[in-house]
Parts: sequence; C-alpha cells; structure tokens
Amino acid sequence: MKAYFGVAALAALLVTTGAGIATAEDDHNHTFAPVPTEAAGPAIDPAIGYAVEDLGGGIYVVHDGAYQMMFLTTGEGVIAIDAPPTSGEKILAAISSVTDEPVTHVIYSHTHTDHIGAAAIFPDDAVVIAQDETAAHLAEKKDPNRPVPTQTFTDSMTLEVGSQTLQLDYKGLNHSPGNIFIYAPEQNVLMLVDVIFPGWAPFKDLAAAESVDGFLEAHDQVLEYDFDHLVGGHLTRIGNREDVNIQKEYVADILDAAARANAAMDFGAAFGEASERGGDGNPYAFINILFDNIAQQCADEVEEKWRDRLGGVDIFTLGHCMQVTWHQRLD
Repeated sequence: MKAYFGVAALAALLVTTGAGIATAEDDHNHTFAPVPTEAAGPAIDPAIGYAVEDLGGGIYVVHDGAYQMMFLTTGEGVIAIDAPPTSGEKILAAISSVTDEPVTHVIYSHTHTDHIGAAAIFPDDAVVIAQDETAAHLAEKKDPNRPVPTQTFTDSMTLEVGSQTLQLDYKGLNHSPGNIFIYAPEQNVLMLVDVIFPGWAPFKDLAAAESVDGFLEAHDQVLEYDFDHLVGGHLTRIGNREDVNIQKEYVADILDAAARANAAMDFGAAFGEASERGGDGNPYAFINILFDNIAQQCADEVEEKWRDRLGGVDIFTLGHCMQVTWHQRLD
C-alpha cells in the first residue's frame, strides 16, 4: 500500500510555510486534478507518524508525509541530515529503530526552519556542520531550535566518520543562500533540498527560490553527480535521474510558454478589462490584469501537457509562470 501524504504532517507543512495548498485554482473554482500514481511513496503508518526507508549502505530516509530527513550509521555514531519540526522527536525514534549509535554529527542542508527547526533534539556535543552562509544566518538569528553550526565550509568539504564518507558542495544560490549538495559517493545517494520534487511539480513559486537562475541551473548541477537515489526533502518519494530530467523538461516548458506569453502581452485587453471593472485611471489595476493574464496564458499551455504526468501541476503551475514571466521581463 502506498500513500501520498500524512494529513497531520501536511497540515504542519502549511502552518510552517505559511502557504495553502489550494491557490490559483481555488480562485477559478476548479476541481483538483487526480494525483498520478507515479507520485506515490511509501505509506506512513498513522500509529507512529513516520516511515523509515533503507537506501542501503547504512543510509536511511525518514518520511513523515510532508518532509524528509536522512541519516547514516557509521559504526562510530550517526550522521543526521536536517531535522524537520513536522517530525521532531520522531526522528530520534526512527534512528533508534535502526541503531543504538548516538548522533555525533548533524548537517544542515540550509537555514530554513521547516527543514532544521527541530535540530535541538540532537545531543549538545554533536558536531553541527553547515555552509558559511547558513552558519552566518543562524548566528544572527540566535534560534535555540536551530543551534549554530560548529564546523563550516565555503565551497566543498569531505566528511569521513567511521565507515561513511560524505561530500558536501555549495554551488551558489539556488533555493536559498547556503543550500548544499550532500553526496554519498559509495552508495550513489544525493540529497538536495527544495529543488527537485520527484513525481511532483515544484512547490509554490519555484519552491520559493531566491534565485530563479540558480534554481534552473541546479537541475544540471544535480545531473553532474553519479547517483541512483535523490532525496529532495519533501513528500515521500525518493527520486532518480529520470525524475530530474522530467522536472527539467517541465521547467523548460514553463520557460518557453512564459516567453511566448510575454511576447503576446495584450495591453488593449488589459486596459479594457480594467475599465470594465472600475479601474479607469488606476495603473495598478491595469498592470495587475496584464501580468495575471500573461501568467495565465503560460499556465494554460503548460498544464494541458503536464497535469497527468506530475502531481500538483494544476495547483502550482500558475505561480511558477508568474515567477518566470516576471523574471524574463526584468532580467
């Protein structure tokens, strides 16, 4: 049996991110499209609220239905990567279900609370590792739930603990400053959070990417690694190279549709609609209608092709189109 998400975890996701699942489509009273079967991951046992997936070679992923974290057993202690508050103390239960090794190292994928906001559950003497920009941000925030890293790096770092080796790489801004690639070369496992969403369209507005160019470039950067399993940090499906190529194609279609929509922007129609709706003499009314119409044209084109291939295409494509059409007009 497979499940798409846990209700409790999904509710926590919405609270944590401040976003609602139904956005643009609610405005048009649309019925949500069915979720493709390919989007499903392992079932979450409601009695415990999480599932542990063994990727082999001492690497495990903890799913709570909305978020993922990863841990490695080393023979000398556990390396924990991220600590979503939707899982919280369940992370410790998941680890103890596999090993009695203590957590000795913690790696932050990036700064965001929804992925590391339960890091205080780990031992105080654990080595906490992050990229420089992540560490600087957390030092400024002084959040007790996100302990300040004790070991940092700028571009790359190799972590060797017991039987395990991890390569940590920072390739520049994508989703957020300091968001790193976490690679286990012996097991061919790669973790990159908030960029690739296996089986699903990216989360709202290109997953709230702080750099559209960096988000786009990250797809090719992922494919530079030799990996069989990709951990994206959300939902419950582990990805693979095909998932990256599929999302890359989806995003490329958005770029192309956005360019066509921008080239076809209809000032007259926007002026006319603004006037009909009482917006005479109100430039904001005209601009809002114009840009909304451009994004909608982009979304209509992309959704027709993709709604049966990825989950959530009908929900978030309009937001992606808004982000990309703005980006193309400004840069």
